[in-house]
Amino acid sequence: MAQTQSLRSTSSGSNQRQVRRRIRRLRLRDLPLDTVELAKFLIGKSLVHEVPQGRLSGRIVETEAYLVGDAAAHSFRGLTPRNKSLFLERGHAYVYFCYGNHFMLNVSGGKQGIGTGVLIRAVEPLEGIHLMKRTRHTNQILDLARGPGRVASAFRINRKLDGLNLVGGEGSLWLGSAVRKTGPIGESIRIGITKDADRVLRFYELSSPFVSGPKRLNTRIVV
Repeated sequence: MAQTQSLRSTSSGSNQRQVRRRIRRLRLRDLPLDTVELAKFLIGKSLVHEVPQGRLSGRIVETEAYLVGDAAAHSFRGLTPRNKSLFLERGHAYVYFCYGNHFMLNVSGGKQGIGTGVLIRAVEPLEGIHLMKRTRHTNQILDLARGPGRVASAFRINRKLDGLNLVGGEGSLWLGSAVRKTGPIGESIRIGITKDADRVLRFYELSSPFVSGPKRLNTRIVV
């Protein structure tokens, strides 16, 4: 019953108007310099994309950190034209096309030239839900942005947004403040990788029904 009420309130018009008033743009000074801390910090924060048809927003509920010397990181073999945005100062978008099928959004971490980042794995939709349903071809709110490919699809994120500063200026895609208190944060190994697969670098809001992944990974509290 509580989950059903939560889903209904998420999609109500009055709630969406309240959300718009509460979200402020994050700035560089708000972001932790350490990439693991950044991955935890982003849980509960807002992702916003202002598109011609309206505004899309949601609460980030799941992230993964990718670090220096991490064989699963795109930066592992150094700077290339494809991954150069990952080497920007923390708070920039690194968008790439995965498996020839969908885009994924990462937030660069650390200082410029380091090459660390945070993958946005799942988002709880808040504003523009009717637009997300149209884009994703589903009426199931839980499935709109549960998983990194779905996040990019629901929020209409593509390579044109690669390298965009998410915490500076007035860009259309940006990171915002939390709209409500974040629940306990869990941790686990990352999902869908084969290299450095045993590292515990995935973080998620423990109580959120919008988190992706198998239930066996979604039970360990870290914060």
